[in-house]
Amino acid sequence: MSDHFGVTPTPDVTAEPLADPAAVNRAIRPAPARMRTFTHVLINTGLAGITTSYLWFALTFWIYLRTRNVIATGVVGGAFMLLMAATSISFGTLVDRHLKLVVMRASALVTLGCFLAALLIYRLGGAAMTSMTQPWLWLFAVVILLGAVVENLRNIALATTVTILVDPDRRANANGAVGTVQGVAFMVTSLLSGLSIGFLGMGGTLVVAVGLVALALVHLLALRMPEEVRPAATDATGHFDLRGSIRAVRGVPGLFSLILFSTFNNLLGGGYLALLDPYGLEMFSVQVWGTVYAVTATGFIGGGILVARVGLGPNPLRTMLLAVVGMGLIGVLFTLREWPWLFIAGIWVYMMLTPAVEAAEQTVIQRVVPLARQGRVFGFAGAFEASAAPITAFLLAPLAQLWIIPWAAGPEGARTLAPLLGYGAARGIALIFLVTGLLMMLAAALALLSPVYRRVSAAYRELAAAPDPTAPGTGGDPQRA
Repeated sequence: MSDHFGVTPTPDVTAEPLADPAAVNRAIRPAPARMRTFTHVLINTGLAGITTSYLWFALTFWIYLRTRNVIATGVVGGAFMLLMAATSISFGTLVDRHLKLVVMRASALVTLGCFLAALLIYRLGGAAMTSMTQPWLWLFAVVILLGAVVENLRNIALATTVTILVDPDRRANANGAVGTVQGVAFMVTSLLSGLSIGFLGMGGTLVVAVGLVALALVHLLALRMPEEVRPAATDATGHFDLRGSIRAVRGVPGLFSLILFSTFNNLLGGGYLALLDPYGLEMFSVQVWGTVYAVTATGFIGGGILVARVGLGPNPLRTMLLAVVGMGLIGVLFTLREWPWLFIAGIWVYMMLTPAVEAAEQTVIQRVVPLARQGRVFGFAGAFEASAAPITAFLLAPLAQLWIIPWAAGPEGARTLAPLLGYGAARGIALIFLVTGLLMMLAAALALLSPVYRRVSAAYRELAAAPDPTAPGTGGDPQRA
């Protein structure tokens, strides 16, 4: 059988070794006990996410306030996503080859080491970090980036723990709960980052981040997950199993299509990555901007709760693409005028739609991919999707700084944009958001009308209707969830 792009999937010649039914045994404990463990893992990962996001947001705010240059924030944001893309396959390979809790603990240790190193660098060279030409500034940023990127290893492992601990018919809800926790983390860190930079400075912010990472590590060391008896037998090789990742994706017809669809959100996100903070910091003080982020993050929480309660419907792919259409519409509307209420409302709705996009992809992968390959599939998807945002960020940040923003601020540009976008200091950035939003709407609408979408949707419905072989007591293969 060919997949929906005309590529013949690699036969799953390793089906029996990958099954390894002794590796995971969900019958060891009843569902409520498993869900309690999952809740602990989720909260711990949420605390780690709070820490890395707290420092990451603070770094972005701090660099822009030091340099007043959107190229700097675009480079930092793009570099973060580029590192995510470059490391995701390696992280997925590690997740497939090792116990998930061991992987999470290793990630926490590396993050702690990076943040301690960043604190040392700041003490040594903080006074010299005043412009883009200072090497201390970029060394400091890179070390923090590395500590934050390693957090993605925990996120990949978390996605596989859903497969291990949660029954198949509740996984969409569990993924919604993940979105809710991410929303809470985003709200807390958005508020704390702005206040922290405004009142504590970067040095105090680093001390807080180191303490939170250490706290999460201590809690993680106390957790146990007896359902994962041993690492599942896997065909993963080396530390960067790109060939195995591609084989795992090709082995499920239509899976690459799903990954491609999910990149639509990241294309729009690249523009936000580079330009949202500069736009917000032109409108608000850093303390208020952090508070705005916290308020709008309640949309993320609400969206996650909604998915956790009602799921994603019979066709998660359709839900994903409709949400992306909505995100594109937000990009068109939320900066048409430099009105704080419009800007805040737009970000809130965007946040509310995000959990459905993320949960849709995860739910499908957890259903159709064997556990022994899920780490690499999630890693491949993360690499593919994360690579879209740096392209947009690296393209838009210099374009905005060197041409669009100066033109929009000049008499000709202001006169040209006024009928559509009004007047204001950030009309050039607003123009970029409008154009990228239109492109996102068009791309998602075309995907909804495509034959590929119809075939992938039909394939998922067929798989979802199949009997569940993973229920305790059925004698089925717990890896085939």
